[in-house]
Amino acid sequence: MSIDSRRASPVEGLGLNPAFWRDRRVFVTGHTGFKGAWLCMVLQRLGASVHGYSLAPPSEPNLFDEARIAELCDRHVHADIRDLETLQEEMRVSAPDVVIHLAAQTLVGVSYSDPISTVHDNVVGTANVLQALRNVCGVRAAVIVTTDKCYQNNEQVFPYREGDALGGNDIYSASKACAEILAHAYRRSFFSGSDSDCRIATARAGNVIGGDDWALDRLIPDCIRALVRGEAVSLRYPHAVRPWQHVLDPLYGYLLLAETLCGPEPDEYCEGWNFGPDPAGEATVLELTRAIAEAWGAEQSVEWDPHASRLAESQVLRLDSTKARVKLGWRPQWDFETGISRTADWYRAWHDGEDVRAYSLTQIADYFGPFSTLDLAPSPFLVEQQMVS
Repeated sequence: MSIDSRRASPVEGLGLNPAFWRDRRVFVTGHTGFKGAWLCMVLQRLGASVHGYSLAPPSEPNLFDEARIAELCDRHVHADIRDLETLQEEMRVSAPDVVIHLAAQTLVGVSYSDPISTVHDNVVGTANVLQALRNVCGVRAAVIVTTDKCYQNNEQVFPYREGDALGGNDIYSASKACAEILAHAYRRSFFSGSDSDCRIATARAGNVIGGDDWALDRLIPDCIRALVRGEAVSLRYPHAVRPWQHVLDPLYGYLLLAETLCGPEPDEYCEGWNFGPDPAGEATVLELTRAIAEAWGAEQSVEWDPHASRLAESQVLRLDSTKARVKLGWRPQWDFETGISRTADWYRAWHDGEDVRAYSLTQIADYFGPFSTLDLAPSPFLVEQQMVS
């Protein structure tokens, strides 16, 4: 299957500097998950040295195994972020320049069935990453990834900005708000001023879609499973509004933020950042279900989940990403329709037995454009390091 060039052309002028990422040592927690596996492929294409730390893949099938992500890592280990000693030792051995923390319990439903584990993963796990950053020398930048659900959601129609109150009406959202507060406290207590070389920021993305997400109780995987089987898909809150975006959009934001944290005047960027879609990317659960079915080329029948009312979930959630646009030069590259089509294309390729890694890398090339990591001028950061040594 080839990507339909009518839907999007290679993006030109993205703010990433491939020379910065070439041979850059990047420590990724959660590299076996949906976002983490895609991030490893993007980093490998940029020429970075990837070091992964995560539990075993969370689902079967999964992108980590199907795309043979372990082969793209210079080092990786299956371990728990709640194990501070092992985490710290692996970070020390990997000696990264950049840390991107993705490991988490990411499902609202699971936070109801197992709230204590959710708190341990998302709060204690994040605290361990921050503590490891204190004790491992040489890390220049760390991006702590949380979620758009970290805001105290009062069902307002206006999008949330980075300065709005944090909170949560469910355990998952509350745990992510706690992770944000912890990151702020560690940053102010241990990583500010001239005595610290590491700069820390947090990133809050919307609801991501894309190929090879197979998590239970997540909309796109549920839709694809139902479409393949010719069954109805069960929706909890069909009229809930969410900011949908292709997974490559927030990953681009995380990388651009990390690169900026290693640049001049990094303290200006040590704060929280929204990476959400344009307003046109906001849609109800039912609208997304119908869009993915149309892109798949089949009718999709839906049914209401009678147990949904037992679980409190916000009905309206919007993000304002103006700050990332103005200060970082970031913007989403694929609109709602393109993100849906790319997602459907990926699952169709998987269904037809195509090579998952090759097809994923094709989509990455389509998103970031045809730059090469070869024969580039040295990164200013690397030149600086060589002069110091």
